[in-house]
Amino acid sequence: MEKTLQQIVNIGEAISHPLRLKLIYMLAEREWYVYELAKELNVSRQVLYLHLKRLEKAGFVESDLRLEDKDMRAKKFFRLEQFNVEIGIDDLNQIFEGSSDNKKDDY
Repeated sequence: MEKTLQQIVNIGEAISHPLRLKLIYMLAEREWYVYELAKELNVSRQVLYLHLKRLEKAGFVESDLRLEDKDMRAKKFFRLEQFNVEIGIDDLNQIFEGSSDNKKDDY
């Protein structure tokens, strides 16, 4: 499947920060409740959410809200999506030389 310029940029941004790489590594082991993940990484939940959103946008992670029986609060859990990062010259050729849909204004 050919990637768009924006998809390639999203992937690059997602893996360009050490904390996001650590998140990918940790989420590969198991899914995490966001509060536990923030505590384990010693970062605020707000900062963690910003990084997780970047990973979600690029398709590396997904999340869901669950109601816990004990306290009836919604808890957000994150897990790793199956992914394969591969960007080839064919993708870049398609973006910069290929279809007429891709205008130079896109970059």
